[in-house]
Amino acid sequence: MSPVFAAAGLDASAVHIYLLNDPRINSFVAGGQNVFINTGLLTRSHNPNQVIGVIAHETGHISGGHLARSQEELRNDTIKAIIATVLGAGAAAVAHGQGAGGLLSGGSGVGLRSFLQYSVEQEARADQAALGFLDATHQSARGLLDFFRVLQGEELLSATRQDPYLRTHPLTSQRINYIEEFVGRSPNSGAPDKPEFVEMHRRMLAKLGGFLGSPGQTLTLYKENDDSVAARYARAIAYYKIPNLAKALPIIDGLMQQEPKNPYFAELKGQMQFENGHVAEALAPYEAAVRLAPEQALLRIELAQVQIESGKPELNKQAIANLNEAVRFEDRNAEAWHFLAVAYGRDGNFGMAALAGAEEAINEGDKPLALLQANKAIHDLKPGTPARLRAEDLKQLAQRKS
Repeated sequence: MSPVFAAAGLDASAVHIYLLNDPRINSFVAGGQNVFINTGLLTRSHNPNQVIGVIAHETGHISGGHLARSQEELRNDTIKAIIATVLGAGAAAVAHGQGAGGLLSGGSGVGLRSFLQYSVEQEARADQAALGFLDATHQSARGLLDFFRVLQGEELLSATRQDPYLRTHPLTSQRINYIEEFVGRSPNSGAPDKPEFVEMHRRMLAKLGGFLGSPGQTLTLYKENDDSVAARYARAIAYYKIPNLAKALPIIDGLMQQEPKNPYFAELKGQMQFENGHVAEALAPYEAAVRLAPEQALLRIELAQVQIESGKPELNKQAIANLNEAVRFEDRNAEAWHFLAVAYGRDGNFGMAALAGAEEAINEGDKPLALLQANKAIHDLKPGTPARLRAEDLKQLAQRKS
């Protein structure tokens, strides 16, 4: 999506993408430059162009300032608060293996319509913007058109059976006609998906299927005689989930040998080892993953957790360094702040541990705990230092009424 974000005048590194563990088709933007995508939209997509088209449309909402709010306005716009409001239930980040952005799970969709309701006019403007972004990046708009045609077939269903996308993004025949006309005249309509995007899409489906489906389902879909990278990736995940490391590890080792510069294969091997109690063995593959993709904050968070769990003081200091680097990019990741609080505590730096605890609590929406931790940090940290000033800022945030 980076080319589309750039065409929209957005800094790709400032746009956060969150995956919601929900089988229904939906996507939306909320709380700033945050794009939320249901896993159902991804797993039911047939090609990368469909996914790109949909996110280009959501990018149109961001660039057009169409960030809908609830009637009373959501003042506490932490990610969990957004998810709780949208889905009518809490959301929990899955700790491992989800790639950038994390995977969130939620409830039944209560409150969704009241929180996110775009007008037909806003939808049309987002369509126009999306088509401009796609043309500017020399990509076809057929994927977006295909997606809308799928949804058009659901419009006659009862509201309880419709995908929530239709209830929050009004779909009209005029919008579809406009996109059809655009596809008919755009010089990029025949542009094929880039081969690397096609392969990324296959691997995405394999990874989602492996983690979200049962091992039996995954092994049935990705049979042993399928030697593609995506199929082996899915089978490695399925066997690790059984758990059967005797089968999982050789597969992931083969993938790492085939693509030694792929950080996510190294990550998966580390995850397999760590979650099966082999902390020492998990360290090297996680270190390799971070070395290959040092800018990926979530990989650093995973490595830091292993370093903390090792119980070695020198690795604990490395964990602090990794987590401080991670929160530069993922400053709203409560899990990262939690591990940083633990690491500082084990290092005997209780002022910084309290500061990290205050950051965690603020991002969890727990203002009383944030206030308690901020006061502890203010007591222990040296006046005038950046850490002390941040603690004072967090105290003010915690005292502010919701």
